[in-house]
Amino acid sequence: MATALNYRHLYYFWVVAKEGGMARAADRLDMAVQTVSAQVRALEQSLGHALFKPAGRGIALTEAGVAAMAHAEQIFQLGEQLPAAVREAATGQAMRLKVGISDGLPKLVAQQLLQPAVAGPQIRLLCHEDEFDRLLADLALHRIDAVLSDRPAAANPNLRLYSHPLGQAPLAWFAPAALVRATRKPFPACLDEMPLLLPTGDVAVRPRLDQWFERQGLRPRIAGEFEDSALLVAFGRSGMGAFPVSHWSREELRKDRSLRAIGETPELVEHFYLISAERRIQHPLVQQLLRARV
Repeated sequence: MATALNYRHLYYFWVVAKEGGMARAADRLDMAVQTVSAQVRALEQSLGHALFKPAGRGIALTEAGVAAMAHAEQIFQLGEQLPAAVREAATGQAMRLKVGISDGLPKLVAQQLLQPAVAGPQIRLLCHEDEFDRLLADLALHRIDAVLSDRPAAANPNLRLYSHPLGQAPLAWFAPAALVRATRKPFPACLDEMPLLLPTGDVAVRPRLDQWFERQGLRPRIAGEFEDSALLVAFGRSGMGAFPVSHWSREELRKDRSLRAIGETPELVEHFYLISAERRIQHPLVQQLLRARV
């Protein structure tokens, strides 16, 4: 029969791992080093594996220790969130939704994907934009409720993450009016005569764009590459070059008189995902996002 986990032992282990040593952990806890060490040994005995190993003059986590630390982080991060969750429920404060936005996801797309969850009253939305891998780490530690991205999470035995398709949209192309007037070729051949602004290779759609150029026999003259889609559009509006955007952003850009819609590429599709740390979603606002998928 499996031994029940002693969360006190786990807490001492977590502090030692965070502080990087028994002595520093003992100072933080205001306890004797021997007491802290005994608690960690008790956890190792109950789990049947060593969690620390010698490393120079200090200690480091073993492979088993790394796995234990990942779970300990989840447990104590949830514990830190408990007071705020209870206070909000007891006082009727706004329900919070903390979402990570991948830096490759177009901002207008993110706004449309989030709209179903924020349409009601008493909702507090917190958005954090960052690199995809950093957001997944935050999600695994339950620092955020979900991640919106243009790609699914890769399979990783150390991270239990679940990717849920939210929708897809083809790319539309826009160009400054002055560039459009300077060419008479139809789309897409006109792209050979214009400087182009493209997403960087870190953005999921970029490899498909490069393959499409090759199939069309186009040799793009790239004037700029951007991770941030909003920055790409801003430079396009300044006259720097033609650029692709999500079909969902098309109507907003058509209001700009300095730009012209020059074509669409239905064979080039962006995919959008919600990534969660739970197979069965519990957060009611995240459930709303999934129900509204398109």
